[in-house]
Amino acid sequence: MDRRAFLSTAGAVTATAAIARPAGAVAPATTGGDARLNETFDAIFQEQVRESPELATSLGLDKGELAGLKAKFDTRPALQARQEEVARARRNIARLRTIAPGGLSDSGRLNREIVLYQQEIGIVPAARFGIDSAVRPYPIFQQGGAYFSTPDFLNTAHTIETAGDAEAYLSRLEQFATLLDNDTAEQQRQAARGFLAPAWSLDLTLGQMRKLRGQPAETSTMTQSLVTRAAAKSLAGDWQRRAAAIVGQKVYPALDRQISAIERLKPTSRPGDGAWRLPNGEAIYAVALEQMTTTRFTPDEVHRLGLAQVAEISAELDKILKGAGYTKGSVGERLAALNVEASQLYPNTDEGRTALLASLNAGVKAMYGRLPQAFATVPTQPLEIRRVPPEIQDGASNGYYNRASLDGSRPAIYFINLKDTGDWPKYSLPALTYHEGVPGHHLQISLAQESKDIPTLRKIGFFSAYSEGWALYAEQLADELGAYSGLERAGYLQSFLFRAARLVVDTGIHTKRWSRERATDYMVATTGFARPRSQREVERYCTQLGQACTYKIGHMAWNRARADAQKSLGSRFDLKAFHEVLKEGAMPLTILERRVKERTATMRA
Repeated sequence: MDRRAFLSTAGAVTATAAIARPAGAVAPATTGGDARLNETFDAIFQEQVRESPELATSLGLDKGELAGLKAKFDTRPALQARQEEVARARRNIARLRTIAPGGLSDSGRLNREIVLYQQEIGIVPAARFGIDSAVRPYPIFQQGGAYFSTPDFLNTAHTIETAGDAEAYLSRLEQFATLLDNDTAEQQRQAARGFLAPAWSLDLTLGQMRKLRGQPAETSTMTQSLVTRAAAKSLAGDWQRRAAAIVGQKVYPALDRQISAIERLKPTSRPGDGAWRLPNGEAIYAVALEQMTTTRFTPDEVHRLGLAQVAEISAELDKILKGAGYTKGSVGERLAALNVEASQLYPNTDEGRTALLASLNAGVKAMYGRLPQAFATVPTQPLEIRRVPPEIQDGASNGYYNRASLDGSRPAIYFINLKDTGDWPKYSLPALTYHEGVPGHHLQISLAQESKDIPTLRKIGFFSAYSEGWALYAEQLADELGAYSGLERAGYLQSFLFRAARLVVDTGIHTKRWSRERATDYMVATTGFARPRSQREVERYCTQLGQACTYKIGHMAWNRARADAQKSLGSRFDLKAFHEVLKEGAMPLTILERRVKERTATMRA
């Protein structure tokens, strides 16, 4: 998580009337103690939003009294911002601790506990190691930095409905140059301390920067995003000329300075691919693993869990593949052979990509028809499926989800990397859709955002193990709902195998000194995924510590919680009622399992 992502999740708690409470939002019912707690949440959130224009835009709150934020970025130098954020978090922690949990309702105690957890664990990387994030210790890499995130933010989060929105876009576009220069200065400073991504990561980064830089300013994606959307709204103005002038005169020179700086730094990058190459690398990885999994598992425990899961899932896949006539070679070799069968592939053309996206949309629509079998509450927020922008696809993840704005002005988006359609054999796609869309990320995050039972930070709060664990559980639930046919069930189990292999690979890279090549070899041999796709994944694990472990650790926690509830309630267990816990928002896994026990006890009584 980089600084801007931290800003979006670590301190925001609940919206107030002064900050344009989202339409339809209802404040949680309060006792006397809860009222004081919620007032504190309000004050924290107001300060947080005003300090982070990006957060205001992401939530759809950059309007009314806060409309001026739509024309701004947080342009503080990284060191200043980090110091100020740590100081603010410590003030927030002190304020929240003055509110005794004994005087709160059950929901108030839960909210206080989770917000304190977020605040306390969120400042550890800055306070202990002088970096923004233990998970993302490099300021600039193939998936991190303003060069990577800002054009996408401007295109997807910054909405354009009026001429004022277009003017705000131009203002932000000009400030993009400052963001780039801030990143460059921070990377130079951190490189001197030993925090510089591996050379291969910097090569990928430079390739993406040059691709962004290589477009004429008039036809750059940054210019055309404004031109196209302004035209769609019939907004009169010389948008192309003005945007191109900013891109050519401000953004590109800053990007040139960043490219030059990375080129100079690259020869100084230390050898190796894992956290062990960093100063205090072992401690940083331990913090990253705890933050990502919200558990106290050691790296060795996670590694052993991964090996055991790989063996168990491979045995299940062996039976399915043999039943389908695939009998020769290891499970990984048989999956690899299936992956390249012509009948399983979309053409690697624009037409093929269009057909692939159409199949994903059809899968989402079909799953919506099944949801009432397992859910009492179904989300109303729309979901769009888009390809990852081509200019960042070389370093981007294979798939990811962007939540909708709280006010409904911007839909949720599920991105899929279509650099090569060969990465996506047809039998593997349903599991991806159920993971990223419904009943996965889109359902879980949307239910929290639409909940009337929790304050806003709880709605937007993010715990990777909770959310990614749910998304993997959602793939399993889709199987229980009969959503897979034929070899699609092999695709679902391959997805599980892939996440189990991540436990082995992530800990192998960061604590056992596995190289990127060794990790990729293991991933290809174990899962049968194509080497380019597997390598992109491994490269993400190298530069984003511990995140890959959240999926299977979280999945196991969701399954444990459900199994405990079923055992306790017996014939009275109701799957729809169990899933209603989603309306309580994301939380650490240890708290999730406790909350399920508490809810189960209430139902039993």
